[in-house]
Formats: sequence, structure tokens, C-alpha cells
Amino acid sequence: MKMSSRLPLLLALTALTAAAAADNRPLEELIVTGTAFGARSADELTQPVSVLQGDELARRLAGSLGEILDGVPGVANADFGPGVGRPTVRGQQGSRVVVLDDGLPVADVSGEGVDHAVGIDGRGAEQIEIFRGPMTLLYGSGAAGGVVNVGSFRFLQDFAPTSFARIDASYSPNGRDRQLGLQAEHALQAYFALRAAFGTRRSTDFSIAGFQEIDQTEGRRGRLQNSSVSTDTASLTGIFRQDWGHVGLGASRWRTDYGIPEVFDPQRLRGDGADEYERVTADYDRVDLRAEVLAPFPGFTSLRWKSAWTRFEQQETGFEFSRDTGELEDVEVEVEFDNRELQGRLDLVHAPVAGWQGVLGLTVADRDFVADDPRSDEESFYIRPNRTRTYAVFLVEERQTRFGQLELGVRVERERSRTADLDSRVDGGVTTPDGTLVTRPERLAARTTTPVSLSAGSLVRLGEGHRLRLGISRAQRTPSAEQLYAFGRHAAAGTWEVGNPTLDLETYSNFEIGLERHRERLRYEFTVFYNRADDYIFLASEDDGSGNPVVVNDIGNRAGEGATLGCAPGEGGLCRLRNQLVTNTQADARFYGAELAGSFRVATGAVPLTLHFSGDLVRGQLREGANLPRITPARAGVGLASRWQGLDMRMDLQRITRQNRIAQAESPTDGFNLLSLDVAWQLPRTGTDTTFYLRARNLLDEDGRRHQSFFKDEAPIIGRAFYLGFRSQIGGR
Repeated sequence: MKMSSRLPLLLALTALTAAAAADNRPLEELIVTGTAFGARSADELTQPVSVLQGDELARRLAGSLGEILDGVPGVANADFGPGVGRPTVRGQQGSRVVVLDDGLPVADVSGEGVDHAVGIDGRGAEQIEIFRGPMTLLYGSGAAGGVVNVGSFRFLQDFAPTSFARIDASYSPNGRDRQLGLQAEHALQAYFALRAAFGTRRSTDFSIAGFQEIDQTEGRRGRLQNSSVSTDTASLTGIFRQDWGHVGLGASRWRTDYGIPEVFDPQRLRGDGADEYERVTADYDRVDLRAEVLAPFPGFTSLRWKSAWTRFEQQETGFEFSRDTGELEDVEVEVEFDNRELQGRLDLVHAPVAGWQGVLGLTVADRDFVADDPRSDEESFYIRPNRTRTYAVFLVEERQTRFGQLELGVRVERERSRTADLDSRVDGGVTTPDGTLVTRPERLAARTTTPVSLSAGSLVRLGEGHRLRLGISRAQRTPSAEQLYAFGRHAAAGTWEVGNPTLDLETYSNFEIGLERHRERLRYEFTVFYNRADDYIFLASEDDGSGNPVVVNDIGNRAGEGATLGCAPGEGGLCRLRNQLVTNTQADARFYGAELAGSFRVATGAVPLTLHFSGDLVRGQLREGANLPRITPARAGVGLASRWQGLDMRMDLQRITRQNRIAQAESPTDGFNLLSLDVAWQLPRTGTDTTFYLRARNLLDEDGRRHQSFFKDEAPIIGRAFYLGFRSQIGGR
């Protein structure tokens, strides 16, 4: 049966079975913490924000941050297999989307490679806030695409009435995916409490609907090879509070081991598979110091300080097998990443002056980054060693008006980056289409940039429950280390990347307007935006003349040059052309689109029924007319939710459309449908807050490919999956 004939049946099934969250209950006020002024109601902000908390967040919890946020209007998952899921916001991803851990950036290397996992456990979140559009004013040039703030319970100022312990555990037969989260708080005194958290995930290889690769016709079907995941997290935090404010000190650790999915068949018993596979292991240690002082000086209402020291290490290891016997021949660490970072942020909130209230802020960061090939004497591989220091000041002011409120802001940033000299160890290079050999320079001069960002926004109250948001900003972004200094093979990503140390600042001019209705039976938020990007940087693939991207061997040779001369089909070593050649290119671009989210209360009473609807559209183009690569396709969703005697039910259907607006050497992706079901039952009269739940994902067992993923041709989304679990809390009341 084709999908077009299934849709009426599915919608009827949706109406009959419905889903979780009792929408006849009062709408809870959403408090946003990642703002200049601290905790604020979402209804008071001039910029668009989506907030996941409570039942909605619990329903979405998954193994990666990108998977949790996928489907939020304007947000998609740029996955690289089940172990990696980084959010894409309005077509922007990587180092343009800043992920915050309780208000400070996660200092991992996920922005420096599409195969790198975000060093945070979304399952431990109390609340996740998604700011769409440039947020460089508050979080620096890396936030040109948006910000995701993952808020935990670790640094909350208020203590629970009594000590508590929480558990959330789930199991899925697909991949034998086992996930567990534990949290606890114990107040040793009325003014001091300890908080601890632990999380773990274990899985085997996941099931899929068809073949793994897009053009695969033989071999193993129904299995995503080398997709197993192992992740552990732990944290311990102490909070001291008094009438003058509070101080928090915490330490956390995140460790992961995941595979890069690849068709693996060294002896070619079932097809033309690879004779090796890649796995990634990473360790992330972090120490945070947080403080807030109320009324610190005359004329100021609060002083907030946040700082963090982090150490992130990652290894990408190749496992090579014999073509003759199929046995493991060699295990080799092919690249090591090491990132040390110290960052701090000071916010001073001043009392109203002539009707204006504002925040004066200072941020500092010192980053030492190395990507090294331990197999050679070369000190750098893929990205040369670099150290970056950043200083910034910002000011945000707001004023209440007769029609609503007005907000103005400015940020000036100073960034200095210097790299290590390579001396005589400079390796070879890659050739351009005209035959020119491009090599990595032995020495580079230090770079100093001064990004400046300006913003203005207003919130207009049109009447009871209706609001209009208007925003305009000019934001500048400094190129990332990967875009500047990459030169070499990135094994796990399957790319050979070429950076450009002369890249200019990106400049964004962003305009958006949003209309909201939050009253009675119909509630919605509708936003349209236009983002003009000057000197936009993107990874461009070269066409090999047949519509496919150019691939090179491990040292950058194309077919028929250098070490590939005289190679016979199927030969290994430097005869293997397995790395897509991509170059960091700069050109003027534009992004525009629309986002919609809302609900309509169909029925109230003992068995309420609410219709949910959502959709988003983003277009990314060079201003000369060509399409940008890896732009999220248009999406539309509908769902129904209901509640009956403690049983919450929800079913959603999302359509991801075909993406045929493609860049050079990029292939289109077909559309697909995602049908999901959530059922939760709260156990009555047990003395604990206990809920059993069932989550069903990809019920139609679709063979979907995410166009925004660099990995779409090598691996589809996982197949039909059921998650059975429970969450419970003892104490805390």
C-alpha cells in the first residue's frame, strides 16, 4: 500500500487513539533562563524561543540532543548515526549553533566535525530552551545560527522541600537500547545542599527498514552495521545559599564510545563492503563555578558570575580486517582531538534609569585546541594546533511602552587566534580542478578579529492573548578553527577537508516577525524570517564530471594521480578512494522561511481531545542563485492528544518532504513519514510519583534519509522502535 493511500487511515487511527498531555488543564507559564535578564517568562521576550519542559520534555527524551529536538519548528537533527545528533536550526548547524550547559557553552569538538557527538546528556535536562536566529549578542559569534540551552537541576537556587531521588529507565528491542538516568538532592543544612546525577546508555547495532547505503542492492539488509553506542555521565554539585544570593560548585563527566555506521564485509561474502570500520571514544571533564549576589552595589539589582574549566579528549580508531580471512588485523588510532578551555561570564543588572532597565556583561574565553595524528611525527593532522582568546562586552537595555516593550543591544568582541608552526614537516597537498597543487602553509600569522553585533526588538501586545514580535539584528561571526585550519583526512567523517586561513568574518542581517495567540481553544505561534549572510562559509563539494563528488585517497590524491597511478580495482592502502573532497568556500548567501506551531482544543470534559499542528520551511541559497548544501527540507506535522483517568495518550504524524533543491555534487533525498505514539500511565495512590510509559517511533518503518546530514547516503534513520520505561520520584514534596 502506498503512503498516499495510507494517510486517510492513519489520520483516522490518530483520531481514535490520540495521545499524551491533558490540554484542558491550565497552561503553565514557561520560564526561560537563557536571557540577558535571567529567568523571564517566555511571554516577555522579544526573540522567538521554544521551551521543552515537564511532560513534553519527558515525551521527547532520547539518546542524543538532536533526536530530542527534532521536529521542533525550525530545528532538525543532523545525525551521523545513533551516537551523534547535533541540532540544526533554520538550516544552520555545526559551529554556528551554540549548545549551552546551564548557560555556558559546551566546550567539546562537535562544532569541528559532523561525526562528533555533543558532550551533554539531554536525559538529565529539567528544561531545554531553543532560541532561533542569531544570538551573538549574548553568546558570541558562534551563535550566529541559534542557541540551545540545556538546563539541569544542578544550579537551581531553590531547594526541594525534602530530599528526593528520581529514576528514569527505558528499554527498546531495536538495538537492545538500554537507557537509565538517576538524580538526587539532599539538603545537609537549610543553606547547603548536595545534588548528584548519573546516566548511562548501552546498545547494540540498530535495525533499519532496508539496505544501509542509498545505492546498495545486495548484502546485509535490515541492520545498521557498527551503530552501537555506549555513554556514561555523572555529576556532583554543592549549592550554598543565603539572603544575599547563592554560590554553586560542581564537577561533571561525560564519556562515550560509538560507531560510525558503515557497510562492513571485508571478504565480500554478501556484497562490496568495507574491510574496516571506525569508532569514536571521547572523555569530557568539566568544573563549574556559579554565583549570584543580590543588590551588590548601589544602582544594581544583581551580579551573576558563571565560569567553567573543561578538558575534552577524543580518539577516532580504525579497525582493519583481512580480506582473505576476515579476521581483525590492526587497530589504530587515526586522529586524536584535545580541547582545553577556560571560560567566564559576568552579568550586572542595573535598576531602571529613565525608564530603561539593562544588563552590562563581560565574557572571556581561552581555548587550546589540537587535532593530532599519533601515527606520524607530524604535530597536526586535519586541524593544526591553535590557541584562541576571546574577550567581549555587551549591553542590553529594555523599556516598557504603552504598546508592549522595546529592547536594544550591542556587543563588541575581540578574538585573537594563533597557530603552531609546522616547519619542515609540511605534508603534500590536493590539486584543484585546474591542476594547481594546494599545500598547507608552514607558518601562519596570528589572526585578530573584532566582530560587532547590534540588535533591536519589540513585543507588541495587540489585545488579550495576542502578541506581535518584531526583530532586526546585525551579527558578525568569526570563522571556526575547522574552517580556517583544516587540511587533511577526517577519517570517521569520510572527508578530506581543506580550510582557508584567509577567510573573512561572516555578517548576518536578520529580520523576523512573529504573530502569537495564547487564549481560548486556539493557540498558535507563526514566524517568518529573512537572514542575509555576507561572506557565508560552507563546505563545497567538487563535481567529478558525472554529478558525483570528487573522492580522494588518504593523502589527497585523486584517481589517476600520485599514489593512485596503476591501482587495480579493489586494491587497498593508498589505492582506496574513500574520502569526499570538500573545501571551505565563502560567498554571499540568504536564508528565509517560516515556522508554525499550535493547538486547537477539539473537546473538553472527562476525555479531552486536542489537535496539534506544526510545520517549517527554510530555503538556503547563494545570492547568485545556486542552492546551499544540506538544507533541511520542508516539514509538516499533525497530532492528537487526550487523557482518561490518569492515562495520557498522543499520536503524531510528521511529513518530511522531498529535498530536490540541491547544491553542486549533492544528491536529492526522498520524502518520508514519521508516525509516533506515546502512552503514559501515572500509578495512583502509591506514595510516589511513578509513571509507566510506552514510546513508539517510526511506526511505519520508513527508510528515511535526513538531507541535512552529511551522512545521508551511508545510513538511514533507524527503523521501527518501541521504548518501554518508567520514571519515578521519591520525596521532594
